Amino acid sequence: MHQVIAVVVTYNRLEMLKSTLQALETQTERCDVLIVDNASTDNTQAWVQQYLQEKPFLHYVNTGANIGGAGGFHYGMRWAVQNGYDYVWIMDDDCMPCAQALEELMQADSLLGGPEQYGFLSSAVLWTDGKECKMNRQKIKKSYYENLHLLKHSLIQVEQATFVSLLFPAQTIKKVGLPIKEFFIWGDDIEYTRRITVRNQMPSFLVGQSQVVHAMKENNGSSIATDVPERIQRYRYAFRNEAYLYRQEGLKGICYYIAKCGLNFCRVLVKAKDHKWKREWIILSSMVRGLFFRPKVEMP
Repeated sequence: MHQVIAVVVTYNRLEMLKSTLQALETQTERCDVLIVDNASTDNTQAWVQQYLQEKPFLHYVNTGANIGGAGGFHYGMRWAVQNGYDYVWIMDDDCMPCAQALEELMQADSLLGGPEQYGFLSSAVLWTDGKECKMNRQKIKKSYYENLHLLKHSLIQVEQATFVSLLFPAQTIKKVGLPIKEFFIWGDDIEYTRRITVRNQMPSFLVGQSQVVHAMKENNGSSIATDVPERIQRYRYAFRNEAYLYRQEGLKGICYYIAKCGLNFCRVLVKAKDHKWKREWIILSSMVRGLFFRPKVEMP
């Protein structure tokens, strides 16, 4: 029997984490759970340690500092591989998997012929109203028709996905390495999934029958032009990290990155209602920082 572990990264969202754990416990396909706590200050550790006493399938590690989502997934995926798990199922602490989410992923694994045949599997991500969660839209591979026969099984080939319910065979992680912890937040999932599908040419799939709810406060896609002032500093990571990401894909990737930054610059001019020049400065300065951002991929 294959060993599957769900890796949940959390930081100061204990009540949300409780809901995620409840959803994981009610899965029709059983799995172990690893909570990676980025040094929460809201009593998460005390609650989990008490909760652990009756849950032998549940594991807990405290990273000792807030190392961001990228650092948390890096830590958790390394732990899972080193402890011998065959599959690693990753998600944030506000991801609520439907009861058959993991079962559908594992059925897709069998349909595809096992872990040697793909890089990762991604669930369909819904918002709390049952509609698509815009933040977690997968990028469909343009030549998906090469696997047209899989559509009847609700499988479609993708190029990238977010870290909200992704299933990785351990051998994928061993082959391509771990997420880049220096990203801290933003773009770590896109870099990692494109590292698998584009740079390592490993086919990966959206599993339409595997569904999760991403319990975000609002169902908006991210945009530095329209985001609230309190969040715009976070985009420093987005534009810096993407400079590294698309640099790995050669001239085509670099041209795409420059065009994307230019488009965002124009959107700020047209759509931003406040802090226009601060938003523009974040784009430009982060592009420059990205030129010198050269983190190393670590192996598990």
